[in-house]
Amino acid sequence: MNIKVVGKDLVVTDAIRDYAEKKMEKLSKYMDDFDGTVTIKVEGNEQVAESRVAYQGITYKAVTAHKDLYASIDKNIDILEGQIRKVKTKKEKMDKDASIRISQEEDSAEPENEIIKELYYEIKPMTPEDAKLKLQEKKGNTFLTFVNLENGKVNVIYKLKDNKNYGLIEPEA
Repeated sequence: MNIKVVGKDLVVTDAIRDYAEKKMEKLSKYMDDFDGTVTIKVEGNEQVAESRVAYQGITYKAVTAHKDLYASIDKNIDILEGQIRKVKTKKEKMDKDASIRISQEEDSAEPENEIIKELYYEIKPMTPEDAKLKLQEKKGNTFLTFVNLENGKVNVIYKLKDNKNYGLIEPEA
């Protein structure tokens, strides 16, 4: 942690330097090793404190003016803490979203050449014409398996791609 206290047209006393450094050290709970600069100056009858913190390529800055220099430094630290928390929260959220996205991509890797879904339903005996009517009733279904009353074999009736006509699958054996 490297902290500099600089005065523009103002002499920086040991008390001001110690106070500014102590306040800047509060930021160490958010950042491991950072560079900080506190610049103080007088403009009119107000004391201006400008604080800058550089950490991992990001620069945070706060400038406040107050009649009391110590109050101005305190306000800067509050502003910097808010900025740092905001960026840190944003990064954590992005990291969390990225890890969720990666885990979802891993989960969505579909297996190949495996049975991934099984359905069980009752096969009822009926004529091919009755099966066609039953399939027309069920709008979402594209096929229906049934036992053909005419020959006693399992048949499948299905909708053709034109959605107007039907096909019938009947085993030979």
